[in-house]
Amino acid sequence: MKKVCEIYDVLNSISPFELQEKWDNSGLNLGNEDEDAKEIYLCLEVTPEIAQSVSPQSLIIAHHPLFFKPLKSFSYNSYPANIAKILIEKNCSLICMHTNFDTTHLNPYFAQNILGFEGLKTDGIALSGAIQPIKFSLLAEKIKQKLNLPSIKCAQSSDIIDFVSIVCGAGSSHLYQNSLKQNSCLITGDIKYHDAMIAKSLKISLIDAEHYQSEKNFPQILQTILKTKGYQAIIKDCKNPFTHL
Repeated sequence: MKKVCEIYDVLNSISPFELQEKWDNSGLNLGNEDEDAKEIYLCLEVTPEIAQSVSPQSLIIAHHPLFFKPLKSFSYNSYPANIAKILIEKNCSLICMHTNFDTTHLNPYFAQNILGFEGLKTDGIALSGAIQPIKFSLLAEKIKQKLNLPSIKCAQSSDIIDFVSIVCGAGSSHLYQNSLKQNSCLITGDIKYHDAMIAKSLKISLIDAEHYQSEKNFPQILQTILKTKGYQAIIKDCKNPFTHL
């Protein structure tokens, strides 16, 4: 068995927690850093089903934090206390690697290995760069095929795209970066109506790659890295809560 603090230090060396965004809550969300971890589990999100299925005195490493904001109450009938209660009763610990891991690993993996873009550079929370000019319709179709989606939500502001920014998860805040100009396209998830209206006013195009699709490879990426460090981890898959009808 390994102590939680030992694994935390390994994770911090892989993807420093200091890189997380100011609003984020990566790091030790629950548990005791001095506890021994009998098993290590990896998941995108801690769900009630995953919490029920893990062994007692285990360490879960999730992408999304269980706690984002300070809690005013800890009612077991509400989220996230309903999930935390299960983990506390099992004496489990939870470490989350969110925006720090997006920056160091997940954005590059999604951009290169999934979408096939090369040569993009770190640009705040995004990876950005010039691309060979392409029709917006062809770019949207390419991404739809890469993600194996039956349809894709987008907002077109120009016919030709020659610059892209890619942000895993919900990255519409990147619209306010100066790197995005006319003929640019922001590829991210969870794009809302007002995001699209803002983008159109700035003559920036948007493609919604879906939150889950852009981040679902987190457990596999981290499992491979931990294996090189001598740690065996068990993947607990979190299914996409959305379906296309």
